[in-house]
Amino acid sequence: MAEFLSQYRNFELRSAIDIVVVALVFYQFYMLIKRTRAVQLVKGVMVLVTVSLLARYFKLVTISWLLDALLQMFVIAIPVVFQPELRKALEQLGRGNFFTRHPLVPGVDNSGQVVEELVRCSQVLSKNRIGALIVLERKTGIQDFVETGIKIDGVVSSEFLVNIFIPNTPLHDGAVIIRGDRVAAAGCFLPLSENPNIQKELGTRHRAAIGLTEITDALIIVVSEETGAISVGIDGTLTRSVDEKMLRELLLRELEIKNISSSAIPFWRW
Repeated sequence: MAEFLSQYRNFELRSAIDIVVVALVFYQFYMLIKRTRAVQLVKGVMVLVTVSLLARYFKLVTISWLLDALLQMFVIAIPVVFQPELRKALEQLGRGNFFTRHPLVPGVDNSGQVVEELVRCSQVLSKNRIGALIVLERKTGIQDFVETGIKIDGVVSSEFLVNIFIPNTPLHDGAVIIRGDRVAAAGCFLPLSENPNIQKELGTRHRAAIGLTEITDALIIVVSEETGAISVGIDGTLTRSVDEKMLRELLLRELEIKNISSSAIPFWRW
């Protein structure tokens, strides 16, 4: 009896260690993709799995067959889709940094103040014809683009942003990414749009703004270095020659949509 109890305790200990290690691995992988576009794909797969289980429970044969075929396809597609995240995880594992504590990211506490600072900053940059590219992260995480620049984690202020974009300073050539009410990074590289219908007079900043908004829901403010004109990129389109009033109303409207949708959203939009 004593031997049986000893084996049972050993089995419980091994099971507990097994569960804890697996949980840590999944947690670390989730933290790697939390602020990237990959997390949206994970949510989509989870929705498909949930619907597939419900279809099996209610014996919906056709839907079950279709979803099973899609899930089998995802088994092959997922390693390709998550190739950057898997490579990053292996690199961190090799450096011994995989099991690290991840800091909490502050959320939007004063979006109205952020809007006013952005409007003031844009007007100063426009008046002095200083080129700028300011990205506002929304639902779709853009951590992979944050990591291309210099991480800052500073409070959003007009003076701070203007100082970043002053010509011939270390961080002026690139995009500033704002997450909530913080400047996450500066000097970031964005993907250029490959749309052949873009007007030829648009420069690299405008093409980068269109390029990022084509693949994410980010909102981007562009100030032209040549003309001082302010443009706003949303959903792959560029609204040009935006004045102060239009910019303020547009930012308030877009941030309000974000806040409403995040307060009454389905379970998969965490």
